[in-house]
Amino acid sequence: MGANPVYKWFSALLCYPEAELIEALPEFQAALKEWPELQSQEGRLKNFLDYLGNHNLRELQENYVATFDRNRNHALYIFEHVYGEDRDRGSAMVDLLQEYRNHGFELGDDELPDYLPALLEYLSQVPSEHAQKLLGDAVHVIAHIGGQLEKSGSPYAVLLQGITELSPVAPQPLIEPPVRDMDEAMETFGPDISGTEPLLKPGVETVQFYPKAAFQTVSKGA
Repeated sequence: MGANPVYKWFSALLCYPEAELIEALPEFQAALKEWPELQSQEGRLKNFLDYLGNHNLRELQENYVATFDRNRNHALYIFEHVYGEDRDRGSAMVDLLQEYRNHGFELGDDELPDYLPALLEYLSQVPSEHAQKLLGDAVHVIAHIGGQLEKSGSPYAVLLQGITELSPVAPQPLIEPPVRDMDEAMETFGPDISGTEPLLKPGVETVQFYPKAAFQTVSKGA
């Protein structure tokens, strides 16, 4: 499954549920019992697998759409939650796309680079030390999305919490930006009229998952 299969495990479960996912549930359950990284989370993650197994595919798909497509607070696009309509969001996505390409990772058709399942798929294919660094950079946003899902009582909250627990860095609370329309983001970031993709920076050493003002600050006596 790659260098870090646990990331791929979470990635697959966060994607739109298809029949193949349900058919593979025994494999997901086996990994949950066998992989050390998931042992401390086995109880709540098992509950999520039971949720998938106890509903028919149509119900699962309808709930997924209601959760992620109709509620921007739950969007699985990382930069949605920190940049909003700021034009720096496009620059951050270009940096992340270059990070992917530097390691030979190609996105699927019509897929934005800040889509969390895509990032997790990428983390599953790079050396563990590099994957942990990137996860530590992105965990603040991942934990934020998980918190929004938990507030809504979504079964998907445990997946985001599980990913957060894999991080070597403790998450900090985020300041929520204005919500941006994803169709507009796709049009802005996608190929131009000639089919040419936006110019990529020649080299990216650090992916900036959040702007400097993204974190809430806590002052003494406040």
